[in-house]
Amino acid sequence: MHIHAYEKIWLAVSVLLILFLIGSVTYGAVGPGVAMVSDTEPAIDSGGLDEDERFSEPRVEQVGENEYAAYVVARQFTFQPDPIVVPANSTVTFYVTSADVIHGFEVVGTNANAMVVPGEVSELTVKVEEPQEYGLICNEYCGAGHHVMEGKVNVVSQAEYEDRTSGGDGE
Repeated sequence: MHIHAYEKIWLAVSVLLILFLIGSVTYGAVGPGVAMVSDTEPAIDSGGLDEDERFSEPRVEQVGENEYAAYVVARQFTFQPDPIVVPANSTVTFYVTSADVIHGFEVVGTNANAMVVPGEVSELTVKVEEPQEYGLICNEYCGAGHHVMEGKVNVVSQAEYEDRTSGGDGE
């Protein structure tokens, strides 16, 4: 059987492309710097959010001088708490989990953008400066009402923040 020279070249190129594809997929799966969801924190059973003290009552709390922690639960089709109220000139670490399906958590106009997976906690830190209102959106399709899943992050003055938290208004 005679194989033409051009067919041999195309056959060799095809085999090389297949080997390159297999190699790139293998490198992408096990290459340096690639990691799955962190296992340093225990997973949360999505049915057990009420038992987890961090997320049983979504809230913002002060954890240091000008440092705040916001515990947020995403569920179809809302974020809790809404709005999230934090004082200006502070650093806010968002701890976000999902009660049902995969959601997105993006604070528009900041670097806060994460996928929120049920049973896992996404951690994002943002420095907020001046009082303003940020939009909060879900950027992962989460169901039929995905297009209405939005919230707000209100950055307010320190005095207004203290009035809201001491006055019992809640966030």
